[in-house]
Amino acid sequence: MAAWLKACGVQTVAMQSTGVYWIAVYEVLEREGFDVYLVNARGTRNLPGRKSDVQECQWLRKLHTYGLLRKSYRPPEEIRAVRAVWRMRDRLVKDAGRAIQHVQKALTTMNVQLANAISDLSGVTGMAILRAIVAGERNPHELAKLRDVRIQASEEEIAHSLEGNWRKDVLFELKQMLKGCDFCQKQIAECDEELQKYLADAESGVRQSGGSR
Repeated sequence: MAAWLKACGVQTVAMQSTGVYWIAVYEVLEREGFDVYLVNARGTRNLPGRKSDVQECQWLRKLHTYGLLRKSYRPPEEIRAVRAVWRMRDRLVKDAGRAIQHVQKALTTMNVQLANAISDLSGVTGMAILRAIVAGERNPHELAKLRDVRIQASEEEIAHSLEGNWRKDVLFELKQMLKGCDFCQKQIAECDEELQKYLADAESGVRQSGGSR
C-alpha cells in the first residue's frame, strides 16, 4: 500500500483511529515518510446518506483536501514504548489490588478479621501471615508471631483477629488469590526493569545530544 501511494505521488494520508487496527498501518506509513493525519471518528460523522467504508473514505479525503481535519497528537516512538509499558504496569497494579480485595473477602467469609488489626494486608506482616495460613498454620498465636515490629497492633490483638472458621474451599480460594497477587507483583517488577532501560537510553541520548553541541 505504501509503495502504491508513493507511485501515485501521495505525500499525506488521512486515516481514522478505530480500535487498535490503525496502529500497524500508521507505523508503516510513518516509516515510509508520509505525513499521516490521524483523526478521531467522532469528528467525521456528519456524512449524509447510508454510511459505508467507501463513502467514509471519500468524506475523509474531501475534508482533508479542504484542511478541515484536526491531526491527533502522536508522541515519538520512544515515548510510545514507555507509555505502553507504563499502561501495562498500571493494569497489573489494579489486578493486584483486586486480588487483595478477593483475599479480604475470603478472610471475611471465614470470619477472620485480620484487616481490623492490620490496615494493609499486602504489607510485610499481612503477606507473612497469609502465606503461613495457606501453608497450613492455624494457631492464631503462632501466626501473630509473624508480626513486623512496625505494626501498631500487639500480638494479642492480631491473634484475636485470627480466630475464624477455616473452610477448605475458601482456603483454596485464598491460595489462588495469593498466587495471582504474586504473579502480578512479578510482572510489575519486570515492567519496572523495562522502564529503567528506556529511561537509561533516554538519558544517554540526552547526554550525547548535549555533548555534540
